Amino acid sequence: MKRILPALLLSLILMTGCKKDSQPAETEIGPEVTTYYFIRHAEKDRTDPDDPDPELNQRGLGRAMHWAEILKDANINAIYTTDFRRTTMTAAPTEVKYDLIRQYYDPSLIDIAKFKADNLGKNVLVVGHSNTTPEFVNKMIGEDKYAPMDDRDNGSLFIVQQIGDLTTDVRLHFSCNCPD
Repeated sequence: MKRILPALLLSLILMTGCKKDSQPAETEIGPEVTTYYFIRHAEKDRTDPDDPDPELNQRGLGRAMHWAEILKDANINAIYTTDFRRTTMTAAPTEVKYDLIRQYYDPSLIDIAKFKADNLGKNVLVVGHSNTTPEFVNKMIGEDKYAPMDDRDNGSLFIVQQIGDLTTDVRLHFSCNCPD
């Protein structure tokens, strides 16, 4: 019996050592999750109706801070704005919070497939305008769902999430008790 036990152990070791399938099983990882947060710039200074590139007013500065607070747990990896003072000022507090540098985009030239590929697996903030934000969201979801925003709507947040081939979207609205 003492001779059988070591021989049996040796046979088991040799059989498992020669086994071709002895590699660890690969863990299957699901598709990348990408989340886009789309907002319109905060309240702009309307004192000069002829100014095509106004800054934010006092209430808008407060809302920009409010957006940074709302997005504080969103783990933003990239920020895109149009090249206007009101959009860059809206994004600035979130840029500081996440230590990011904004990237500029031109809504009329955006290549949706490239934009999606460049941001795969990220959490992205996009700051645009009353007409360009819903249009961008529509392109991202592949349907004409959202109309241009009212010119005084500075509190809408569109969230588009992509998981593989599945795309979801929602529109939320945030009030701001920001001082005037």
